Amino acid sequence: MGAYNKTNSRTPHISTVLQPIAYLVRSLAFYPAKLRAHLHNNYYTVILANFQVFFEIFLILWYNLYTLKKIKGVKYDVNKYLENLNEEIQGYLKILSPQFPEWLLDYIYTPEMLRLDKISMSCGTLYTKVYNDKYFYSTLTHSVAVALIIWHFTHDKKQTLSGLFHDIATPTFKHCIDFMNGDSEHQESTEERTEQIIRNSKEIMNLLNTDNIKIEEVSDYHIYPIADNDTPMLSADRFEYTLSGGLYQIKIFDLNSIEKYYNNVIISKNENNIDELTFKDVKICESFIHDISKLWPRWIEDEDRLCMQFIADIIKSMNKKGYITVEDLYTLSEAEVLQLIKTCDDPYIRNSFNLFENATRDSVYKSDFPNDKIYCTTVKGKKRYINPLVIYNDKACRISDVSSQANNDINNFLNMKLHTYIGFDFDFKPYN
Repeated sequence: MGAYNKTNSRTPHISTVLQPIAYLVRSLAFYPAKLRAHLHNNYYTVILANFQVFFEIFLILWYNLYTLKKIKGVKYDVNKYLENLNEEIQGYLKILSPQFPEWLLDYIYTPEMLRLDKISMSCGTLYTKVYNDKYFYSTLTHSVAVALIIWHFTHDKKQTLSGLFHDIATPTFKHCIDFMNGDSEHQESTEERTEQIIRNSKEIMNLLNTDNIKIEEVSDYHIYPIADNDTPMLSADRFEYTLSGGLYQIKIFDLNSIEKYYNNVIISKNENNIDELTFKDVKICESFIHDISKLWPRWIEDEDRLCMQFIADIIKSMNKKGYITVEDLYTLSEAEVLQLIKTCDDPYIRNSFNLFENATRDSVYKSDFPNDKIYCTTVKGKKRYINPLVIYNDKACRISDVSSQANNDINNFLNMKLHTYIGFDFDFKPYN
């Protein structure tokens, strides 16, 4: 998605904008000749002086209003934004919010958000033949989609922006860096920079000030239960990466099925009397769980954990040898980091990554015993699944409590076999 150039919203000093006009005002020939002839009269002098002052004030007000309109997002066009996305994603976003909130575009087209357009939701697994995603689904699109879901159900700017910003601190290769940080099971270590990144953005802070929104109201989406809640409840974030994952990863959804499921969701109170996204119909919810239970293993299976840990070890080795810094992960695109890996002076790193790129599922080692002759690791992952609320006998209940099929689908996932040791059929020992 290409970004549109946005004019600097900072108001220039009057000397640069208004003085030339003021000089013109002073020299205008439309003043009556008699008035010019009697400028020595204080009365007329005062009138002229005040006219000039009032005219300059008018120009200042006009300029500020014009600038404010630009800040408020009038410049950006929804259709142009959507045109930069592939046709399927365009249709998907229109389902999430048939009326795209134009005010959101100004926040989307900030440098900090646009950086996410070059970071895949696939957490690096896109760059090996072990997986075959349908297309590149960016973290920016995910963030926008989360925001649209929140807006659709709440029409609350603050909650919507918290959803838009929730991944603003995402580094290159996304949760692989959590693996590098030793946080593979929770995958939250990279969220610590969220407030800092927002606060350091002049563009975002200007927009927030214009909208009279405090940074604390948008920098932590965990405070809004529709935006985020604990697994396995249904939140906007969890709903989005499930729907989009079923589009571009294992292809369990088309736009019609997404529309069917999405339009069956409302907000109700859960067992803790907290707002939660809720299905209206048991059969539709049951079908939803059956479909997405095919997707859940994709995010924790042996192959997925292996790929993410390998990338984490490559980045760690690059950092250890001075080829990349931690800060680079928050400024460079994935393509740029990939280029650094493939062109670094260390042939061991280059060749190992090349083997990873060409690895297939047949290259994966799975065992309950280690193998020190190959790249072999042991690592836990985060089990991502949903046990949503559904309206049953006019009450909101967990689908697992009212559907044996849904309960079996959930338990089959939770009890799936994961191997203790996983690896590739080539050797790579990360630098420590």
